[in-house]
Amino acid sequence: MTAPAAPRVGDPERGTLDKAADENFPVAPFFLPRAWREDLMAVYGFARLVDDIGDGDLAPGGADARLLGVPATEADDRLLLLDAFEADLRRVFDSVPRHPLLRRLQPTVRRRSLTPEPFLGLIAANRQDQLVTRYETYDDLVAYCELSANPVGRLVLAVTGASTPERIRHSDAICTALQIVEHLQDVAEDLGRDRVYLPAADMERFHVREADLATATAGASVRALVAYEAERARGLLNEGAPLVGSVHGRLRLLLAGFVAGGRAAIHAIAAAEYDVLPGPPKPGKLQLLREVGVTLRGKG
Repeated sequence: MTAPAAPRVGDPERGTLDKAADENFPVAPFFLPRAWREDLMAVYGFARLVDDIGDGDLAPGGADARLLGVPATEADDRLLLLDAFEADLRRVFDSVPRHPLLRRLQPTVRRRSLTPEPFLGLIAANRQDQLVTRYETYDDLVAYCELSANPVGRLVLAVTGASTPERIRHSDAICTALQIVEHLQDVAEDLGRDRVYLPAADMERFHVREADLATATAGASVRALVAYEAERARGLLNEGAPLVGSVHGRLRLLLAGFVAGGRAAIHAIAAAEYDVLPGPPKPGKLQLLREVGVTLRGKG
């Protein structure tokens, strides 16, 4: 995952939302209508919190566990927290949720007629993270991204009233690409959590062992593997890029920002000569703006 902002003890809602600034792409930029920004931040708050539960990155002090009704003695049980979070999510649709981020989400769900499925997919992805820490093939990883990333794009389309089957298909390609890029940026961090999102079959093909991912800098084989996976992600971004041209106005600029964020991150990885082990290569603002322009012109 991206490096989280420091949480504010005692304010789990604010601490979670503050992490939006650390993402590869703009979550709810200023140029959007205020109602869209509020609804997108509500969706982001859900997605960020469920990831924090799955990664063990909740704010210290156990406030989130208490809000979800989990005893302090079991506040480190991620599966139990995810179960409690799912139960609270279901209250969004039929009663009153306990957690403030879910209470914030409830008006968005009602206003945009959102369904539980994409939210449940994100919870399922984080459950999977507790049980599956290695992926044998690229197809296995893509199937994981269908849970961990694609629901976010589908929610963005639903919030902005832009959902169509073709747009969803393009959005899924973009979101899968963004997830793969994030995994490439975070190889070392993920390994520290005993997770490897580089497909085992590809590691074998490039003669990369897990021990090679635990070094201070990447050797030639690791760099070649990262370059290969980055090119796959670039291909997915190109596959999904027609989504940008299918909409107009400020939504077009928002979606261009998502594609550009992925392309700029790949550029940063390439600029680091595919050595992602010292830390996540991050794109500069100028590179991001360049990629926005390229994407809006339908190039790339």
